[in-house]
Amino acid sequence: MIPFIDLKSQYGLIEDKVKSRINAILEHGKYIMGPEVAELENNLNKFIDCKHSIGCGSGTDALMLAMLALDIKHGDEVIVPNFTFFGTAEVVSLLGAVPVFVDIDPSTYNIDPLKVSEAITPKTKAIMPVSLYGLTADLESLMKISKEKGIAIIEDGAQSFGASYTVNGTRVKSCNIATISTTSFYPAKPLGAYGDAGAVFTNDDDLALKMRQLLNHGQERGYHHIHIGFNGRLDSIQAAVLIEKLDIFAKEIELRNQVASKYREAFNGKIKMQEVPEGHISSWAQFTIEVEDRDSFRESLSKSNVPTAVHYPTQLTDQPVYKEFSNTDTPASKSAAKKVVSLPMHPYLSDEDQRVVIETVLENI
Repeated sequence: MIPFIDLKSQYGLIEDKVKSRINAILEHGKYIMGPEVAELENNLNKFIDCKHSIGCGSGTDALMLAMLALDIKHGDEVIVPNFTFFGTAEVVSLLGAVPVFVDIDPSTYNIDPLKVSEAITPKTKAIMPVSLYGLTADLESLMKISKEKGIAIIEDGAQSFGASYTVNGTRVKSCNIATISTTSFYPAKPLGAYGDAGAVFTNDDDLALKMRQLLNHGQERGYHHIHIGFNGRLDSIQAAVLIEKLDIFAKEIELRNQVASKYREAFNGKIKMQEVPEGHISSWAQFTIEVEDRDSFRESLSKSNVPTAVHYPTQLTDQPVYKEFSNTDTPASKSAAKKVVSLPMHPYLSDEDQRVVIETVLENI
């Protein structure tokens, strides 16, 4: 079976350095918020040219930190796409706020700024675009809305760390554009830890300080709590792993884009794929296409030892827990949920495996 992702090959490149890092932690014994966390944060700042990078326990923790820092409370509205992972809306509901589900642009699968504008009400406290599959959302348009309406933007960059695009002639990295940005370092992400981990990013000093306090039970200093926070701390071992992975990450993004280019050239005009707007470089967390009979397509590819996955099989308002929003009209989200399927995508996909994937897909569309 062709590997859908290949963390083993990656580990082979950094094994000695990772083991050395972990042994150092075993020696100094600072397992939570050790010096590796500060080192990682500094490296993340340099990578995306951001003022504040703050490691935390997971991508979900990152979203929660962002919302708490912006004082989002019960009854506030937060605009989210209807086609994304459940966690994006989940954190809104956990705070007692109301997720307002809007449709996506069917060409990019990212939230449609026009639909966002239409959904804004006096209760709207934030807009939470997801940079899906590794492609940065249209944050330029959304930031214009933010400035006009005074509404914060929280970029859910769980899949797009490492992506970038050109804004006014300047190349800007995903996670360094919005009011607050978040990412996940879940192992299967483009930059993944060896367990749960995440980060928040901002260029606002006050928000950064507040999020650092919030992730440690709202403490300003030891046993002096000025916020209701939670335990969202990043452990030292995950930080150590990420330090070494970040060192090879830029090269991996290049390799992912090389794989994507081969796929796109082979499928151009034959298969509907995620559109990459001019000036964008995706981190290709997934390479996703659309097929009409997804179950049959996946079964056929599986028989040829080509694995697939579905991100995501249902729009959020079709989830049982969100049945009160079931009448939400988001046709592009509904269509995508029925048709999308993701193909093997990772930096170490061999030329031969790429050839097999491409030929098998073309034989079965």
